Amino acid sequence: MTENPATVNQPETAEPRWRPLSAIERRVVGVLVEKAKTTPDGYPMSLKAICTASNQKSNRAPLMNLEPDDVEEALDRLRDLGAVGMIEGYGRVSKYRHYLYDWLGVDKVELAVMAELLLRGAQTVGELRGRAARMEPIADLAALRPVLDSLKAKKLVVALTPEGRGHVVTHGLYRPEELKKVEAQYAQGRGGHPGSSPGGPIPTNGPVVSPSPEAPGAGEAERLRRELDEIRSHVVQLKNDLEDLRVQNDRIHDELRELKDALGA
Repeated sequence: MTENPATVNQPETAEPRWRPLSAIERRVVGVLVEKAKTTPDGYPMSLKAICTASNQKSNRAPLMNLEPDDVEEALDRLRDLGAVGMIEGYGRVSKYRHYLYDWLGVDKVELAVMAELLLRGAQTVGELRGRAARMEPIADLAALRPVLDSLKAKKLVVALTPEGRGHVVTHGLYRPEELKKVEAQYAQGRGGHPGSSPGGPIPTNGPVVSPSPEAPGAGEAERLRRELDEIRSHVVQLKNDLEDLRVQNDRIHDELRELKDALGA
């Protein structure tokens, strides 16, 4: 089954359907969106597959070690909220799909961006572009900018640092007390984590000196920095693709075992 993007746009004045989610709920819906886009043959997903993907070591921050009961409880609440549905008719195994196009009121590229933020939390827009581009084409930062502007207008994306180099954003689905903590960390210059590069340490004393654009070699340094950012994005994408292949292989192995059990082999 493939994705089913929303076909009817909600009026801009309509009350949004989405609500803040817990950390586990955010991980679960992020996984459902990611796998729907990257491994559609394995979508909708079983409880076991969702649990495995939630505990992946790559493209996840923070790392989690969820039990099936944790994931099932999150799925039950997401179903109550209308964000997720359970699909029957897959033998003895129930499967789940997301309804986030309607629930969030977003398009395909916006949902890819939201999925990466839900899976990794705060990150720079450069990192976000490279990671979200594995799900939907995003040519460059210029192409990402209007997407982020749209999501910010819907309060689905929150800016944590001023726009410009190293601009850090996160999703708006945190619960209020969580979002305040994240915003406070970046306001105090302590926002570093595995998913972001907020721009390096903040000086504790002395003047902040900005390099002059006319300084010798500044243009070359900027070009090299951009190239390094692109290489890093490609490496992240390759790691994610390898992890997706591993998860897909595990899923096929599990389905073959279930089929053998059903046939009594």
